[in-house]
Amino acid sequence: MAQESSHRVVLIVDENSNPFEMSCAIEIFGLPRPELGRELYDFRLCAAGPRTRMRDGFFTLTGVAGLEAAEEADTLIVPNRPDTEAPRSPRVLDVVRRAHARGARLLGFCSGAFTIAEAGLLDGRRAACHWMWADSFRARFPAVRLEPDVLFVDDGDILTASGSASALDLGLHVVRRDHGAEIANAVSRRLVFAAHRDGGQRQFVERPVPDVPDESLGPLLAWAQERLGEPLTVADLAAHAAVSPATLHRRFRTQLGTTPLAWLTGERVAVACRLIERGEERLDVVAERSGLGTAANLRARLRRETGLSPSAYRRRFGPAPGEAMTPGPFVRKEPDAGFPASGGRRGIGP
Repeated sequence: MAQESSHRVVLIVDENSNPFEMSCAIEIFGLPRPELGRELYDFRLCAAGPRTRMRDGFFTLTGVAGLEAAEEADTLIVPNRPDTEAPRSPRVLDVVRRAHARGARLLGFCSGAFTIAEAGLLDGRRAACHWMWADSFRARFPAVRLEPDVLFVDDGDILTASGSASALDLGLHVVRRDHGAEIANAVSRRLVFAAHRDGGQRQFVERPVPDVPDESLGPLLAWAQERLGEPLTVADLAAHAAVSPATLHRRFRTQLGTTPLAWLTGERVAVACRLIERGEERLDVVAERSGLGTAANLRARLRRETGLSPSAYRRRFGPAPGEAMTPGPFVRKEPDAGFPASGGRRGIGP
């Protein structure tokens, strides 16, 4: 029987909310995780009334808790809707303000940033929203530091995602922040979704019709992931792909929205995190097997990517004292259902 979680995540559903983002929240925070032996979150839905008409009247949501459920949230997901000009319910805004005042974490998916900004909680802080509404958001909330063209922004206790699909990216980022890379990877595999698209990637990546021969980076990424512990460089990647470094850079930018070096570094940091989570305490071994080279470089990269030192990361995500190190391969990551990981610069974080 899975161990219950004490961390309560509550999603507020408002009139004309998008069903997709609601489903993303349920998939990440609400489903049971018997394969992990414990539940990650205690998830609830709530609404201002007994009947909530969803976007464009596709269906009406009934049978969920009232807004009082939000008063017990450790993480509160605020409502979003496509009509960003319509003001939010004063009752909903009051609930959001009270949650923030008592220290709850706030998440905004897609247009959810409008809800948090309307509650007056984003002034002077960073946020993300869908590129279609960026100009409107700036005009209405000039005191907010809108990050243009990113997938999501982690500003500590307030996190915002730019669009519908990036709700999954932000959700997995939260799981990674709360439970570590190993658990986040397990959740992503169940979702059949890329384990890690960092928040700093562009919202829209051009994907032109490929020329012949196929220029997909998939085979190159798989080859590189098998060799992360080796002294692999961007020049080595370009040589294996039989292209110039400049051409490789353009392909990474086009297909992944990042650079070859950022991707390579991000993949190596992910391996280092999994080694630490599985019980490896020798920093020189972690640095060597992840390809980061030295313990000093490992410390610097891990702090930049996670905000934690190796010892702090081990205390938070490593095995309990006396627990044996988990056996298994460390450099070769389990495949993410055919999606290339795209590491590199971490989500815009604190």
